[in-house]
Amino acid sequence: MISKELIAASTKPMVLSVLARGESYGYAIIQQVRELSGGKLEWSEGMLYPVLHRLERDKLITSRWQTSESGRKRKYYRLTAGGTRAMRRERQQWLAVHDSLVAVWGAAHV
Repeated sequence: MISKELIAASTKPMVLSVLARGESYGYAIIQQVRELSGGKLEWSEGMLYPVLHRLERDKLITSRWQTSESGRKRKYYRLTAGGTRAMRRERQQWLAVHDSLVAVWGAAHV
């Protein structure tokens, strides 16, 4: 099981990366994260929406309301240019951490 702290730290880069694939709405983002992680990351709406609101406030994403074919209104999110730049920075940082851990674990022969 992945710790809550690690899940919390990964939400921003995960959301930005999912939205880099295209516009999406909250529930679909949760489903994509679950699918892409092979079920290892289980997000709730209560965890996701504060992140989306913060990213929107920081102008990394924008949103719009749209009525679905079933008549339900959904809020769709998409990256801004600033969000694309932030996603690239986040990716570089996470890869640096990953590479460092691999090096440390390799050196320790764990």
